[in-house]
Amino acid sequence: MRPRELQEGVFWVGAVDWDRRLFDELIPLPDGTSYNAYLVKGTEKTALIDTVDPTMATSLKENLKRLQVTTLDYVVVNHAEQDHSGTLPQILQLYPDAKVVTTPKCRSFLVALQLAPEHRIRTVEDHETLSLGGQTLEFIHAPWVHWPETMLTYLQPNKILFPCDLFGSHIATSDLYVTDEGMVYEAAKRYYAEIMMPFRQVIQKNLEKIKGLPIDVIAPSHGPIHRKPEFIQEAYQDWVYAPPKNLVVLPYVSMHGSTKKMVDYLVEALVAKGVTVQQFDLPRTDIGKLAMALVDASTIVIGSPMVLAGPHPHAVYAAFLANALRPKAKFASVIGSYGWGGRLLEQITSTLSNLKVELLEPVLIKGYPTDKDFRALDRLADDIVQKHEEP
Repeated sequence: MRPRELQEGVFWVGAVDWDRRLFDELIPLPDGTSYNAYLVKGTEKTALIDTVDPTMATSLKENLKRLQVTTLDYVVVNHAEQDHSGTLPQILQLYPDAKVVTTPKCRSFLVALQLAPEHRIRTVEDHETLSLGGQTLEFIHAPWVHWPETMLTYLQPNKILFPCDLFGSHIATSDLYVTDEGMVYEAAKRYYAEIMMPFRQVIQKNLEKIKGLPIDVIAPSHGPIHRKPEFIQEAYQDWVYAPPKNLVVLPYVSMHGSTKKMVDYLVEALVAKGVTVQQFDLPRTDIGKLAMALVDASTIVIGSPMVLAGPHPHAVYAAFLANALRPKAKFASVIGSYGWGGRLLEQITSTLSNLKVELLEPVLIKGYPTDKDFRALDRLADDIVQKHEEP
């Protein structure tokens, strides 16, 4: 993609990665992604805000060449992760007079991860400003969004917020700005669930820091740019602050049909009582979809058979994922079938140690479910309904 102008003197110079399908060898990218770098030209100085993933270094360098950037004064590094700073060494080599601007904590990250020369790094304090001549950058420290060294950059007087990974979305598109809000909402929610949700309580504090800023444009590091900032701000307000919804998320695995029969029965019982359920057959599930569902869930029920005296590995992974993402769910339970016993319940519940949930009576049965077992699932459904109705 060629460089594109946001406002006078402000340009997108990043790269769109249409083909990437996995991030950090972990996170599915069904729609690719983008690495958004921005160039700000003042009357006296020029600054580049972030670089791109090293696989896309050529795109960034060609865009700077197209804009005839022969001198670069500053490279603002909002975040040291490689998809932001991976091309920094090449940019510093290309522009030998450029100084890196970042937080004190990020300085050590850049030296360690990118072997950046320390004498070329200038650290800035929270809310410190830097004039480019007619354009002023304000740096807002935002630790744990989603790394400990992160900061946001605010451009005065243009009212553009460059929020790093905050408000981002993994999506490859030729549109510079948000045009399909439904598509971007889903991509942004997936992004929030997989990357930001573990730091939800810290993000609350950082959202408060920018609450009073007049913002006309939000230009994140991934995904299209928001000319209607309230769209993504309101979405985050819901995901971060709102209480969980009347929703049960039910990831499960079934080897011979017993656990699947229990899942089907429990889902029908819950739906009949007005509870929304999202179930996920774990061996075939897009983990990103599961993460998205966890954003809103009040209750997590994990279904698993016994394998070698413990839960199925797919069920263990689902519990591990929920534990790592730390959703705002309030309740959890376990259902499943075994042949001769084991530690299924103990292993799953111990894996959920990060979650502040109340464990509801599990339903673990021997063999195929009988009428007695279905009655136990009815009791679990009643318990879930009661808990969801509590204030």
